Amino acid sequence: MRPDAGRYAAVMAPKHTLNHTLAGAAGDASNFKASMRSQWDAAAHGWNAHTPAIAAWLHDATVAMLGMADVRAGSRVLDVAAGAGEQTLAIAQRVGPNGSVLATDLSPAIVELARENAARAGFANVHARVADGEDLNVPQGSFDAVVCRLGLMFFPDPQRGVCEMFRALRSGGGACTMVFSRPQNNPCVTILMSTALRHAGLPQGDPQAPGGLLSLGQPGRMDALFKEAGFRDVATTAIDAAFRMPTVDHYLDFVRTSASPVQHILGTLDPGAAAAAWGEMRERLNVYTTPTGWEGPNELLLTAGRRP
Repeated sequence: MRPDAGRYAAVMAPKHTLNHTLAGAAGDASNFKASMRSQWDAAAHGWNAHTPAIAAWLHDATVAMLGMADVRAGSRVLDVAAGAGEQTLAIAQRVGPNGSVLATDLSPAIVELARENAARAGFANVHARVADGEDLNVPQGSFDAVVCRLGLMFFPDPQRGVCEMFRALRSGGGACTMVFSRPQNNPCVTILMSTALRHAGLPQGDPQAPGGLLSLGQPGRMDALFKEAGFRDVATTAIDAAFRMPTVDHYLDFVRTSASPVQHILGTLDPGAAAAAWGEMRERLNVYTTPTGWEGPNELLLTAGRRP
């Protein structure tokens, strides 16, 4: 997405789930990242405008993530792929004035929003800067905790990203990442992406291919990445995170303005064809309308480990 987060565009994409719509994904990481940066620069303000909805959606999962990373008063925390920084502010409040938070993201536009949001909220202990999650350029062992909310699945080389988190941690420091689980447990994501791809005449692709929204959801995958990086006491927890909106149309408005992967795909279509795609998405997603509103199912995986 983010999430992404971390983002439902990015989230849902927190950043995108379509390796094949971008030039070369894992085969050409620089092009992949350049395209992702451009998409998130374009979607940044839409994503930021939906901060209250995103915060409500990911609240419980974020609290669990910070606890699993052992973020506490006085901690120095690195927030990787932080997006517009909604969770960054939650971290800043948790660590207090004696702690600090460095928020990083690949998108300059969204980093600028994170800076503005932190300043507006009055957090002097928050800093934000543009950085590639696979090459963070921070001193080794300089943080007590590292988190990444709905961002790691968009890395062309997630193993390198986890190794960078490990390198940034002091001995005894904790890390926790949040990613989407398997496709069958995230039906809204699969409906959006499969519908958009089909209407655009593009192949569905492999959901486990690097850089995709659901690429890290297979059982054991995240544990293996953490252990390979050198983490100890590795554990993964699944958590339900329904996305609640008043109606399906409110959800689709969020996707239209915030979900850069869907925008990227449907932006290639003429207005009539794009309208047909949105109409089918609405019809298929409307099944999640309840007597009290719209509730889209999602399952997230929280993986935590500690640097020896």
